Amino acid sequence: MTSAPHLAAVAPGFAVEAAPALPPALVRRLLVHARAGGAPAVTVSAPATGELIAELPQSSTADIEDAFATARTAQAQWAKVPVRERVAVLRRFHDLVLAEQDEILDIVQAETGKSRVHAFDEVGDVAVNARYYASQAQRLLAPRTPRGVLPVLTRVEVRHRPKGVVAVISPWNYPLALAASDALPALVAGNAVVARPDNQTALTALWAIDAARRAGLPEGLWQAVLGRGSVIGGEVIARADYVDYTGSSATGRTIATQAGQRLIGYSLELGGKNPLLVLADADVDVAARISVRACFASAGQLCESIERIYVHDSVYEKFVAEFTRRTKDLILGSARDYSYEIGSLTFQRQIDTVTAHVDDAVAKGATVLAGGRPRPDLGPYFYEPTVLTDVRPGMTVYREETFGPVVSVYRVHSDDEAVEQANDTAYGLNASVWSRDIDRAREIAARVNAGSVNVNEGFIAAWGSVAAPSGGLGISGGGRRHGPEGLLKYIDTQTIAVQRALPIAPPPGVSEALWAKTMTLYFGLMKTLRQQ
Repeated sequence: MTSAPHLAAVAPGFAVEAAPALPPALVRRLLVHARAGGAPAVTVSAPATGELIAELPQSSTADIEDAFATARTAQAQWAKVPVRERVAVLRRFHDLVLAEQDEILDIVQAETGKSRVHAFDEVGDVAVNARYYASQAQRLLAPRTPRGVLPVLTRVEVRHRPKGVVAVISPWNYPLALAASDALPALVAGNAVVARPDNQTALTALWAIDAARRAGLPEGLWQAVLGRGSVIGGEVIARADYVDYTGSSATGRTIATQAGQRLIGYSLELGGKNPLLVLADADVDVAARISVRACFASAGQLCESIERIYVHDSVYEKFVAEFTRRTKDLILGSARDYSYEIGSLTFQRQIDTVTAHVDDAVAKGATVLAGGRPRPDLGPYFYEPTVLTDVRPGMTVYREETFGPVVSVYRVHSDDEAVEQANDTAYGLNASVWSRDIDRAREIAARVNAGSVNVNEGFIAAWGSVAAPSGGLGISGGGRRHGPEGLLKYIDTQTIAVQRALPIAPPPGVSEALWAKTMTLYFGLMKTLRQQ
């Protein structure tokens, strides 16, 4: 085994530099926004330190019923508010997130254990989404007047109607980005939102709701119910008009079944086993540097993160050496500043999975080039960023999503082999291609089965370009967030057609046969004129 990464905490006590528990006054302020208390509370602790964060109230069925009843009343009034006024709330929310980022960064770090570097990614994500939908909502929601079946005589108008009450079921790994950035377009489209954040990171979601209220969002439009998905998830879905879920592929299947039984819409972003391809002409130094961030952001607890790297034989040795060196140089820690690059995993189950995947691979012949072990001296759930080679079919890590700081590197001998290996998965969320020849890289990217493919970047280029849709193929989900699609999924369309002067039917005295011939000539003429 290679030497350990540089460590930014000193034995014996990570607690010396660890973030303290959140101020009780802050916790009380945020819990006001939770529709909870009818079920026994649960204890939430900081992953990096084990310190108590909160005794978190839980929602009963009655709490959930009340939340949806309140949301429906609020939504009926909100739908009547002009879009320009809804947009103004998003603009003020944007400003609050940036101005008060220190507070929300503290909360995100406390609840997830991630480094401040990666917690800031969430602040940026929410700000960019708020700005985008504030700038585009009026255009996207404006009525349209497409051509009618008989020009001039048929006037058609397409209007947008909000779904009603949207359930946003968000995970623990990106608790601000995935709670707020999905709720914002739903709200600006005229819906209400009932959120079900993960218990571990509920305070982050409640902070977003608190900020939205202070930005002018009417009370009752964005509420949170608290509880484990296995306990209250079905109750939430049973009352929602649309479901937005981010999480595992297994749970996504269950939610799709529940939503399908009710014939309501849903959007799912699920897991990934994301590949990165380093072509023969890639800038190896840059590729290695950015790949480290793409693999280990939030300690690998990111659906978009890279878990497989395919490197052309001609640059394999150079890339692996540079990538391994940079991985070993990563600094682990838990303080609330920017001195640490990699934070803690969030749960015992995550470190158990990571450990099991690495141990299984090593036992079956894989080689550890960096990392490969937990770091209990830093905190209960720290694990060193790990680079594996000689990974083969039959090893758990070969196909299953690890969702932790582990990446496997493979040697390939051609672009075709790289694409074939990259596509050898049921997942299809994110991918990355590296080459100095951009046209060639784009051609390769188009052959990779993934909802997003980044050229000469890991995941931020596509994810951060919020005017473009983001989502998965295969078991990585369905539906899209970001872009026009990320707002329009929350609306229904209504077509109003007004027929003037002449009805669309044979005039008196004209036979159906003559009418059919006349319309046949009309259809041919419209084609000749290239009309819709």
